[in-house]
Amino acid sequence: MAVFVALGAFLMTLVGGWTAQRVTDRRHLVLGLAGGLMLGVVGLDLLPEALRVAGDEVFGVPAALLLFVAGFLVAHLTERLLAVRQAAHGAQEHDGRTPQVGLTAAAAMVGHSAMDGIAIGAAFQVGEGMGLAVALAVIAHDFADGFNTYTLTSVYGNARRRAVLMLVADAAAPVLGAASTLLFTIPEGPLGCYLGFFGGALLYLAAAEILPEAHHAHPARSTLLCTIAGAAFIWLVVGVAG
Repeated sequence: MAVFVALGAFLMTLVGGWTAQRVTDRRHLVLGLAGGLMLGVVGLDLLPEALRVAGDEVFGVPAALLLFVAGFLVAHLTERLLAVRQAAHGAQEHDGRTPQVGLTAAAAMVGHSAMDGIAIGAAFQVGEGMGLAVALAVIAHDFADGFNTYTLTSVYGNARRRAVLMLVADAAAPVLGAASTLLFTIPEGPLGCYLGFFGGALLYLAAAEILPEAHHAHPARSTLLCTIAGAAFIWLVVGVAG
């Protein structure tokens, strides 16, 4: 049952990526929307869930928040190291962007989607009602995952073929994650820690890369409205799923 339901996430991810491909002539709007979606996913979905399931504190600070900060810093350090290495090798960058950063970010999205599938399977281990509720939330926000995966890969100068491959991998990840739970039961603590870490990395990409890029060439009101709309959409999804 969990694997069958996860197929909905597979299809929704592909729809999100397809949407991103069809609006390349409105790149600044795409980036503005992607930034809002990423901000909404982090602040309204990932971080609250991480705090809920990873409740342990380390020196008075929830472990999920420590890992959130760690994820932000690791994303920043990874981008700097990749940029320095590429500059040292004399490689050409696309519009000042490092293609490996886009692939790394997309790979993180794939990992997140696999954890989504594991969350579906784990919820079904508790009960069918909980499994369906979790699946609804995952399917609803996997549109944003597919949209962001394709956008993150392509915006850093990667070829369309690579972006499509990463999109397909992101779409397949929830199905594989759900299937894996037929073999084991995952503790909530490690899942919450992962969500906190990933949330920090995703916030860095949204705040330090995607949104500045969106507003650099087109500081239009419509771009800002797309960002707000993206965050509001995730709020709506979380509210409906909750």
